[in-house]
Amino acid sequence: MPKIAKSAQLQTVITTFEMTPATAQDLMEALSDAYENCISKQPGFIGAGLHINDAQTRIANYSQWERREDFQAMLRTPEMRERNRKINEMCKSFEPVLYDVVDAFD
Repeated sequence: MPKIAKSAQLQTVITTFEMTPATAQDLMEALSDAYENCISKQPGFIGAGLHINDAQTRIANYSQWERREDFQAMLRTPEMRERNRKINEMCKSFEPVLYDVVDAFD
């Protein structure tokens, strides 16, 4: 489960996907399958969440990893390289960005 805490020693990755409503469900299913069957089994994976906007034109993915290198290693696996090629075909664009938690509020 993702943890948002200033003291957390981890790597946060927020990825946004832009797509059309016609491909939104297919993309969400592909992402869910990738997490269930591949990403969540990779070393260093902590947790993730998938979010979709009400217009079904954007998906936001929040994931956390023990280390930046763990996330990068996952991206380089043959399975994720193939999955990302297919995901890329379903959306206009996607961009993963690595972040550090600066502060958190309850």
